[in-house]
Amino acid sequence: MLEVEIDRTRDWDGQTDWERIAEDAVKAAFSVSSHGDLAEAPFAISISIRLSDDGEVHELNRSWRGKDKPTNVLSFPMLEQDELDALANTDDGEVLLGDMILAHGVCAAEAVEKAIPLTQHATHLIVHGTLHLLGLDHIEDAEAEHMEALEVKALASLGIGNPYSDH
Repeated sequence: MLEVEIDRTRDWDGQTDWERIAEDAVKAAFSVSSHGDLAEAPFAISISIRLSDDGEVHELNRSWRGKDKPTNVLSFPMLEQDELDALANTDDGEVLLGDMILAHGVCAAEAVEKAIPLTQHATHLIVHGTLHLLGLDHIEDAEAEHMEALEVKALASLGIGNPYSDH
């Protein structure tokens, strides 16, 4: 069972159902991953998502990645790949998969640049961040292509078009 905890700053629209958007995005990411079966596990798999501002993300990006600027999303996995693989054999009550944080200003500017709603862009970034929590990365070209294909498939299941297409 997936548990998604959302915390948001006032920068993020209070009228938008960010909890539902995040839950849908997390479920879609799980469904296309090699760990999709964990979404129906008899124990809780918890993900914490903070919808924050550029300043907080900037500080985390500088502290954790050595990059002195804000970015759209950061993910902080709590499990190594072998621990993820072993989850199918666990009976723990709850497993914290990890945390992610999105920067409102960066996300909003990117959404405007792409001419899409912020909700759609945030959905993509939550799918992306969840795949990172599930052990995927995009450092090598082949990894990037695989991860992008999974993102496209997850987003399509939510009625969202390919964010990597030129159209």
